[in-house]
Formats: sequence, C-alpha cells, structure tokens
Amino acid sequence: MLNPTLDQPVADKIYTYADYLTWQLDSYVELLRGKILAMSPAPLRIHQKIAGKLYLKIGTYLESKTCEVYIAPFDVRFPRRKDETSDEQITTVLQPDICVICDLSKLDARGCLGAPDWVIEVLSAGNSAREMRQKYQIYEESGVREYWIVNPENESILQYVLENESFVGKAPMIKGDKVSPHIFPELVIDLDYIFESEKL
Repeated sequence: MLNPTLDQPVADKIYTYADYLTWQLDSYVELLRGKILAMSPAPLRIHQKIAGKLYLKIGTYLESKTCEVYIAPFDVRFPRRKDETSDEQITTVLQPDICVICDLSKLDARGCLGAPDWVIEVLSAGNSAREMRQKYQIYEESGVREYWIVNPENESILQYVLENESFVGKAPMIKGDKVSPHIFPELVIDLDYIFESEKL
C-alpha cells in the first residue's frame, strides 16, 4: 500500500496522468483506468535477461527502419478517445517491458502518447492474472497491432495479433521454435537463444 503524502497518491482514488507527473515515489507505478498499479520490486535476473535479449534482437533489426524500440521504464499513455489527449484526461499510463512504435509522431520527451505497434510483456512473480487481463484489454482496445506475453517459467510466448479490432491468438511458441512478429515477418527470433538455459 502506498503511503499518501502531499506528493504521493492515495490508492483508492481515480488519478490522471497530470497527477502521476507530480508524484515523488521510491518505486515505479502504472495507472490503469485511473487506479494505481504498484509495480513489484526489481524483477528476477532471468526476466531482465530475456527482455534484454529481445530488445537487442529487435533493436538490431530496426536499425534500418523508421520504427523505434523502447525498454521499460518507458511511459506509454493510452487516451480513452482520440480527442482526450491532455494530461488531465489520460487515466492509463503503462510501462510495457518492450514496445515498438512506428508512428514517430506519437513520441515526445515523456514517452509515447497512443498505442505502440508492438508490445511485449515478460511475466514475473509480481504479475497477477487480473493485471495481465486488464493490460490485454487496454492493448486491444487501444489498437496495439501485436502483443506478446513471454513466460520465462515454461519458456513460451503467447502471440496475439489485432484483426478487426480484436486480438487473435496464434499457436503458443516454445523453446526450440523460431517466431516472427506478424508486423515484421522477416524478423526471425530463435527461442533457443531467448530462453538459453543456465543456472539463474
């Protein structure tokens, strides 16, 4: 539970991005439909290693492209409607583990305003099923073109592609497979490399 002060939020209120910008907290938080979503302490090393490998692989591929890739912490603001883009109107601010933005007009000094094209979340012990379902809904409603959920524990990736404004799940990919994002079919990611075994 967050302790409220003049600079800190009260957990049972509805907040906006304008409020979020005033907070002085010791740890990162996200806003999900105006509610505070406290992020867990630093994730395990395996989480960081997998996210780092994916980020490097995607970043290398995008070097000759106009799209840009970012790794958390990186604020993505999700307006409820296209005409509700002011700090006082935005009530959802998430920090995906990895996101790719191809419409560079969405980028500003504070992060991204609007849906990224591709979002990757790497599960950790702090992720609740409810939280993941809520984020899935936000990403789908906002028009994220592709969403991956990476599970380090069972070495798998769930891939969702936006079709007719709804996510469609593809066959789960596991260690030993090679997977390509729907939006970049020429990018091939070897899951043996991503889930390389070692004692963690």
